This record gives sequence, structure tokens and C-alpha cells, in this order.
Amino acid sequence: MRAQADATILAFDFGTRRIGVAIGNTLTRSARALTTIDARDESRRLAALDRVVHEWAPARLVVGLPVHADGRKHAMTARARAFAATLASRYALPVSLEDERHTSEVARDALAGGGRAGRSQRDEVAAQIILQAHLDKHDP
Repeated sequence: MRAQADATILAFDFGTRRIGVAIGNTLTRSARALTTIDARDESRRLAALDRVVHEWAPARLVVGLPVHADGRKHAMTARARAFAATLASRYALPVSLEDERHTSEVARDALAGGGRAGRSQRDEVAAQIILQAHLDKHDP
């Protein structure tokens, strides 16, 4: 991927109830946790996604791709791919998939080490880890 010199990227840690969201920038090459969308109802989830995408006007989106530790696909793999396809068509933006193996565990450990806990925080920190990995792997 060849990114713009200074572009905003949003990343998502997809779940069937919660979606962790992180924001990053191709100039600073850094990501930070932003928010967690907590809604099972699809219309509420899409409305929340619309607000985030509208507010931050990203140039690209990144979705964490869940797979087993050995790389094999599982049920959530297909759901995350479908979510990525929905984002691409809904916002007419490029969407990248990023391996998210172990991100929830790393996020949980980081939060516990900082004396913080909470499932929703874990999802947005997992999105931050996904986005930082994406930024670290691609040329500016």
C-alpha cells in the first residue's frame, strides 16, 4: 500500500456485539484507541459507524481478520470479511484486512498492566493494535 503523506485511517476489531475502533495517521505512523460501538442491532451499529466515519473522514479502513492461532479460518473469519465488504461498499473507501491473532489477549494484558479493565476498552485497544500492525507493515 502506498499511502498519502498525511492520511487518517480507521481500524475495527469486529465482533457480533461490540466493534472496537481505533484511529491512526500515516504521517505520524501511530494509532490510538478511539471508541467501542456496542450494539447488537444492525441499524444502530451502522448509524454509529456512519457517525465515526463522517467525523474522522478517513482515507482508508482496516478490519481485523480473526483466524485460529495456526492461521486456519473459522466462523468469525467469514463474518469479518463480510463486515469489511459492507464498509467498502457503504463508504466507497479502500478496506484492508489485517491479521488480528492474539490482539485481544495483548490488549487485555496491556489494560491489566495499566490497572484498567473492561471488555469495551479491550476491543478498542485491540483495534489500536491491529492498526499499529498495519501502519508498521506498510510504506508511508
